Amino acid sequence: MSTRAKLARTTAALDDTEERLRAIMETAVEGIITIDERGIIESMNPAAVKIFGYKPSEVIGKNVNVLMPSPYHEDHDKYLANYLQTGVARIIGIGREVSGRRKDGTVFPMDLSVSEVQLASRRLFTGFVRDITDRKRLVKEILETSDREQRRIGQDLHDGLCQQLAGIELMSEVLERSLQKTSRIHADRLGEIAGHVRDAISHTRSLARGLSPVTLESEGLMAALHELATNTRKIFNVDCTFECDRPVRFEDQVVASQLFRIAQEAVSNGIRHGKARQIVIRLKEQRGKIIVSVSDNGTGFPEKFSNQKGMGLRIMQSRSGLIGGTLIIDRAVPHGVRVMCSVWRKTIAKKQKDGHAKNKKN
Repeated sequence: MSTRAKLARTTAALDDTEERLRAIMETAVEGIITIDERGIIESMNPAAVKIFGYKPSEVIGKNVNVLMPSPYHEDHDKYLANYLQTGVARIIGIGREVSGRRKDGTVFPMDLSVSEVQLASRRLFTGFVRDITDRKRLVKEILETSDREQRRIGQDLHDGLCQQLAGIELMSEVLERSLQKTSRIHADRLGEIAGHVRDAISHTRSLARGLSPVTLESEGLMAALHELATNTRKIFNVDCTFECDRPVRFEDQVVASQLFRIAQEAVSNGIRHGKARQIVIRLKEQRGKIIVSVSDNGTGFPEKFSNQKGMGLRIMQSRSGLIGGTLIIDRAVPHGVRVMCSVWRKTIAKKQKDGHAKNKKN
């Protein structure tokens, strides 16, 4: 075969490959965006156009942070520069949930995974984006339904079962007094039964308050977490303490409720799976973030703990994502597990503002 024929065949093969890649880009369900080493957008497929609402001509040549809300907008260039200098990836090669900003200014949740492409003379980064607004809405409805059911069960325990047990205790005490004169032995046995019923009432009330934490609505997250630590000590006989150096207050009940449930799940995991005997619940505000953490001294998670069932890890991640938070689960020092959820205070303020605006509109 002549050199000219080989060149023609190679050119045809390259054209075919390019056409195939273009077809994949055009028909992909996921949004695909490519940027250079400076974060400048070089291409955007139709799915990405649909997701963000921009025409390619409106964003190509601009920094990719135009598609990001605060604080990602301000921090993106710093993260990219840090990766180019150190090679330490915070998101490249790792899929995670982030927030995007459409052309009309609306912020939405999305799954983002980024891959690096090394060319002969430069590097490109390709972002694969999926709008998960509907999925988040479904998760929110499921969690809200679950929370309502927990509160209902808690109220039923408190208002129903506790009242019935209190009636049994009263009848036992009356019968005990009437038997004092005729059968001291039977009277003493009834006294023991009444004591067990009192213990059952106390235990049931603690369970009810765990399912429906009244203090969360009346006194805020600090009081609810303090009560969680107190009840954990009483019910499980575990050294559980609450630390909060400075008061942390905010009025958003949705955020407070999800942070409380994450802490509650982390405490439960530490006791049930880690066999922890010491647990520390912490609440603090640091650099504009509200941070709730739970550390235990248990056996820790297995090596592949993210695949373990029954630990509520996905539920904690969903609750964190619901409030725009960041969830970190790692190994505590010297051993055990630490679960930490953080949410920006300005994110909480924005949620409250959006909620007020929605209520006025309705």
